[in-house]
Amino acid sequence: MKFRHEMKIEILASDYYELRMRLSAVMKKDAHGESGRYEIRSLYFDTPGDRALMEKIDGVDRREKYRIRMYNGNTDFLRLEVKRKIANLTNKESCVIEKERVDQILSGDTAWMPLSEKTPIRSLYDKMKYEGFYPKTIVSYTREAFIYEAGNVRVTFDYDIRTGSVCADFLKRDPLTVPVWDGRILMEVKWDEFLPDIIRDAIRIDGRGAGAFSKYAQARIYG
Repeated sequence: MKFRHEMKIEILASDYYELRMRLSAVMKKDAHGESGRYEIRSLYFDTPGDRALMEKIDGVDRREKYRIRMYNGNTDFLRLEVKRKIANLTNKESCVIEKERVDQILSGDTAWMPLSEKTPIRSLYDKMKYEGFYPKTIVSYTREAFIYEAGNVRVTFDYDIRTGSVCADFLKRDPLTVPVWDGRILMEVKWDEFLPDIIRDAIRIDGRGAGAFSKYAQARIYG
């Protein structure tokens, strides 16, 4: 499995406007969405004892996260993702999952999952059957993304982060959610083997350092 470097920095709205002006001069907008912006809604899985949450809070070096992701409210294109993290390195394994299959998971019907040819689906089934994973929280936000080919760099800004606890509403057009942050914005920087100096300089903000922010963990405070 190929792992990528990942850095997260909490910024203010004033930082965001300065950063996006710098990045627009050296990076391309992501081709997805309108002007690089799109909506993401994720359904996260966890155990009754919140193992995934506690591993994040405790800073466990090796951990994994299961989620189903939707873009711009489009239920015709859904992805199941397994995100694995080792220290500051991440790997993501994913597959397309049909709306009907997500409906089955939400209703507790998992008998079909071990028969799937898709590895992430079988992996989630094992977590649900043997470790008690189940749909726990909805997290939604707006993302603006920039890309830079050298180093396969991706810089994203996530804002208007919201959460909902009624997981059965995940596929609905407008599930009930509440804001989880006070107007701050999360900048994520991801790259392969190296981060070019031109990007490292462009994302530097005095007084802002990399942290271990998790949208899922933040959402659980409210859920």
